[in-house]
Amino acid sequence: MILPLSFIFTVSAIMSVILFIIPIINIHKKTDREKSSPFECGFDPFSKPRLSFSIHFFSISLMFLIFDIEITLVLPTPILTKEINLINWIISCFFLFSILILGLMLEWKQGSMNWL
Repeated sequence: MILPLSFIFTVSAIMSVILFIIPIINIHKKTDREKSSPFECGFDPFSKPRLSFSIHFFSISLMFLIFDIEITLVLPTPILTKEINLINWIISCFFLFSILILGLMLEWKQGSMNWL
């Protein structure tokens, strides 16, 4: 009976010492200017608010989302080839890829993929 109580007391003493020491060790993190600011990709948190947003950043992130969705649509298709008609599968994949390639060509032609 004494052994489990001493074990619980020892563990709780160690835990309380650790909980007391951790804030003392991490004082420098509270004063760090960049650690205390929120991080938003594409924005400088210490500049004036309402500055113009980089349209190139928005365009590239939008293209990433479109191609990411395309991957999620095309990736399971080899598994589904046994369950669906092959001609319908080929037509739908051709239609999807043609839309994506035409959109990519349009973005390339307009020069929005060139990072200035």
